Amino acid sequence: MGKAYNLVAVKFFKNSFGKKSEKKIKEFRFWEGKAQQMDIIESLHDISVQNPSVEDFSAADLKWVKFGTSERHDDVALIPYARVDDFIFGESSNVESPTRFHIERGRKRDIGSLRDIKSDTFLRYWLYWCSFGPEDYGDGGTILQSRRYRLNTRNRAARPQSMRGCTCHFVVKRLYARPALALIIYNDRRHVNKSGFICHGPLDRDAIGPRAKQVPYVGHEMQQQTMSMIYLGIPEENVLEKHIEGIQRYYGSDVKVNSLASQYVHKLGMVVKRSTHELDLDDQASIRLWAERNKKSTFYYQDTSETEPFILGIQTEWQLQQMIRFGHRSLIAVDSTFGIKRLKYPVCTLLVFDSRQHALPVTWVVTRSVAKSDISKWMKALLDRVRAVDPTWKVNGFLIDDAAAETDPIRETFSCPVLLSVWRIRRSWLRHIVKKCRNIEVQREIFRRLGEIVYSIWGGVDPSVVLEKFTQDFVDQTEFMQYFKDAWLPKFEMWLTTMKTIPLASQEASGAIEAYHVKLKMKLFDDSHLGALQRVDWLVHKLTTELHSSYWLDRYADESNSFQTVKDDYINSTSWHRALQIPDTDVTLDNNNNLFAKIVSQNDRQRVHLVWNPGSEFSFCDCEWSLRGNLCKHVVKVNMICENRKGYESSVSFQSYQEILMSMFKKPLDDSLELDMSVGWLNQIHDQIQKLVELNRSNDIGTFVSSLPLKWCEKRNRTSIGRPATVKPSSSSKNNNARKKSRKRKRLSRLN
Repeated sequence: MGKAYNLVAVKFFKNSFGKKSEKKIKEFRFWEGKAQQMDIIESLHDISVQNPSVEDFSAADLKWVKFGTSERHDDVALIPYARVDDFIFGESSNVESPTRFHIERGRKRDIGSLRDIKSDTFLRYWLYWCSFGPEDYGDGGTILQSRRYRLNTRNRAARPQSMRGCTCHFVVKRLYARPALALIIYNDRRHVNKSGFICHGPLDRDAIGPRAKQVPYVGHEMQQQTMSMIYLGIPEENVLEKHIEGIQRYYGSDVKVNSLASQYVHKLGMVVKRSTHELDLDDQASIRLWAERNKKSTFYYQDTSETEPFILGIQTEWQLQQMIRFGHRSLIAVDSTFGIKRLKYPVCTLLVFDSRQHALPVTWVVTRSVAKSDISKWMKALLDRVRAVDPTWKVNGFLIDDAAAETDPIRETFSCPVLLSVWRIRRSWLRHIVKKCRNIEVQREIFRRLGEIVYSIWGGVDPSVVLEKFTQDFVDQTEFMQYFKDAWLPKFEMWLTTMKTIPLASQEASGAIEAYHVKLKMKLFDDSHLGALQRVDWLVHKLTTELHSSYWLDRYADESNSFQTVKDDYINSTSWHRALQIPDTDVTLDNNNNLFAKIVSQNDRQRVHLVWNPGSEFSFCDCEWSLRGNLCKHVVKVNMICENRKGYESSVSFQSYQEILMSMFKKPLDDSLELDMSVGWLNQIHDQIQKLVELNRSNDIGTFVSSLPLKWCEKRNRTSIGRPATVKPSSSSKNNNARKKSRKRKRLSRLN
């Protein structure tokens, strides 16, 4: 701006004064230099610290001063070091030139490494550059020679292809003498290229996306959408139609753009078809190569050795985002032993419950080891990865599905209570009853009696007596009883003890976990893949492509209100949501003995299903889905209606919950502090439960939120990682690099 003004002034003097212009120009230059010298500050102690009151601020919110000498000076501003990321985020949110800033270069010094220091000597130094520069991949652009070896040839849509030679950059110095302050030196504020033209943003029509003059803009979301549809086997014509719809949001209808989009979709389709899971003929070497190439999606890897078992922890960046979003102050569930008999290594899946309370996979751990030390390793690595992005992230509860699971690593790592889901035991019993007993009356009676054994835990009856009577009454069912004695009797006491000591999960959570288990089984145990089940690389490829794409597209369809068929299938993927669509009038209860309930089929109104033992988790339905061992919508619907009616058993989760409350009501031996603590806990739990009930019954979320009491809290510190309040002694370079990556990852996650 100053140079342009000077050129205009020189031209003005030449045109106005003719031959006398040279003298006038010299006078102008003299007084201009004097004015600059008067404004230049040579010591940082003379610059005031600025701390804008807004949460995120930009260069426009700061007062810039010139610092240096008359020969060389820069525009600088002094802010608290704790607000550096607020400045970067605000500067990235520029309306005219929205962008991201990446660290182009960085340096560091240790405390005590220098004897003589100046006011602007840095402890940490970062050069931030607009991510649309400094290289230029457009027409006639130049690429730095040092950058050529860094190009990612495997991903043609990588970030470097979007660079347009933007010159906007600034420097952040953490001061050596005053570590609590940061000096910002803005070298070039304008988002222009070397020719001075705007090179990106809404004001630049020629730079919408990477190589915009030749290739249509393909953002990360649109690329993921296209890849997901291809992985799911959707015809290329339908994929191209959706892809062009996305591109037309930027370009409108254009024949050339449509042609290029068609080539792009076809190319992606060929890449998917030609991709293979076998990176090496040896499975162990192949999975080692995969882990090396996909470090961003691998949070823990331990190769097989004589002393250590094989462990592979997989979590993509999208799964990390979902775990932070839906897992914070919420529940995490586990499907722990999938494929333990058919796969080379079983898959343990960590699940979170999304906005519709569906189970969403956020972590896959491929291993056969269930040792406490091995579980602690990958759990701590996973928590460290999450906490690197959000240091405040915390879990409220962890749902396990196996009574033999190690709970100590969960409590030590996540510091949360552990709950038990009985979906696995229910599914296993029902499947084998239907398979090994031919008479349907015998099937429902055996299932009901097994439920009685479980309910006897809270009924004041000795479960061993009920179990002995059960084995005597069904001694003629030799095939099932042989299975029960071999598979369950040795560990039955362990299961009953765990159910009594650990709170039980609800039917909705169990149904969501089971829905994920069924979907995973359909994806992996397809008949066409039976020959590859003993290869780990095939399993990993299947999880990270087809299954990952399926859940990504489900969430995208729901949140963007697109792909209506996909969205409807996603909403109705759990038995709980399918049960909500059944009208109460279609359910008829047996009011005499409460033995069964009739429910009209939603697909065939002439057909009626019978649900025996209503109100219990061990209800037996005669529909096809239930006879496969699944929790069907008819059982869930009947249990919803029986929940508040007399004469019906409460669910096992409520029985467990009631038992915990009653144990808290018991008067302590010491009528002093323990009693006060029990009263305090009960009041706190009562308030939380009351708010949850009000939230579930409320039709207007705004009215409910406005009725909540005002809660004052400290402003969230987004960037506490790597920025302590006081200067700490120097640590290893590995820890410093981890902190830098954490800050960058947080900024990117906020912009996405």
